[in-house]
Amino acid sequence: MARRRRRVPSEPLEVVVEGMSHEGRGIAHADGRTVFIDGALPGERVQVRVMRRKRRQDEGRAEAVLAPSPQRVTPPCAHFGVCGGCSLQHLAPEDQLAHKAGVVAELLRHVGGVAPEEWLPPLTGPSQGYRRRARLGVKYVPRKGDRVLVGFREKYSPYVADIESCLVLDPRVGERLPALADLVRGLSIPDRIAQIEVACGDDEVGLVLRNLAPLSADDRQAIEAFGARHGLLMFEQPGNERTVAPLGHTADRLHYRLPEAGVSLAFAPTDFTQVNGEINRRMVPHALELLAPTPQSRVLDLFCGLGNFSLPLAREAREVIGVEGAEALVARGRENAARNGIDNVAFHAADLTRTDVPRPWLEGGVDRVLLDPPRSGAVEVLPALAALGPERIVYVSCGPATLARDAGHLVHDHGYRLAAAGVMDMFPHTGHVEAIALFQR
Repeated sequence: MARRRRRVPSEPLEVVVEGMSHEGRGIAHADGRTVFIDGALPGERVQVRVMRRKRRQDEGRAEAVLAPSPQRVTPPCAHFGVCGGCSLQHLAPEDQLAHKAGVVAELLRHVGGVAPEEWLPPLTGPSQGYRRRARLGVKYVPRKGDRVLVGFREKYSPYVADIESCLVLDPRVGERLPALADLVRGLSIPDRIAQIEVACGDDEVGLVLRNLAPLSADDRQAIEAFGARHGLLMFEQPGNERTVAPLGHTADRLHYRLPEAGVSLAFAPTDFTQVNGEINRRMVPHALELLAPTPQSRVLDLFCGLGNFSLPLAREAREVIGVEGAEALVARGRENAARNGIDNVAFHAADLTRTDVPRPWLEGGVDRVLLDPPRSGAVEVLPALAALGPERIVYVSCGPATLARDAGHLVHDHGYRLAAAGVMDMFPHTGHVEAIALFQR
């Protein structure tokens, strides 16, 4: 039986915003239904255009603010409200951070049944030009004069937003969106470039064009010339990530530095790295200070990626064991250890969500553990981890709900106390929350 489509109201609703959801949308009620509103703040009276209607709730955006909140600010980007890349530019950065801290506190209390003994000061950085990783949509629009759009998707729409620049992207890319659109429009296959992957290092910027059809010789020449003109490393990706290949250069790595640890890390343009380079430079020593390794420590770094925490830890500990599920990142970790002359770290590839496989990396005992899992958290590995009895566990999280769940297990099931927690402003102007927590025996 076909699902009956719920009719969206044709006229805007007028509501008073009662609160804010975890992801930063206003919450109101109208006609017995909960309404989630993009661009609305608690205490405001707004007109909301309903865009989606679900069984018990509506989703929409504020079309007019009739009585604004004192917290409302003018969004710094002219494209705010159309582009789906940001959701909180109408809220001052310090208020965004306070909201996110409140989200973490509420989830820890309600999901995990815990509260930290100490709230850490938030880690902050620039609120503009910070984004070093992105996946930009590309759309060829022949009916509009063969236009090409490059940018993020519109809210409530599959279309690519028509934007001239991006305020949060690294300016080496964010100020070149029209030039990228011109490049794609001049190719022989403008309708077969699906997206552009952005990867920025400290000194280099890589752009990976996802081409769904082969590039011609002229296309390659145009892309290579574009990269040379703008100082960018250009790549093509005709298939999966293994098919990424450089165009007009031989470099297959970008780099970023962690000055306090004296390490430089190399990465491929499709490797996972932290979105915000400045916050990452502050987060790593912050995490190490909480973990407090000694020269005698044996440290386990789970979900270690390419060694972002492992290599700085190895500068301070006797031994570090890094474990990561992606084989390519494990190889990169070993590569980075060698390039930095670090020989007291070992990297292992393992699916940390599975409990039915050997875990030789758990042998030998550890006294410190660092976790930096994906949004799904680390619940599967916690029992084995707790059985090792480490004195300190530092948990870096991009998913506050799973952090709260896992904190509950560590405290209530495994005898740890939540000594400290705090937020880090990794994703300004968005609803994404990065947090850090210290657990002690």
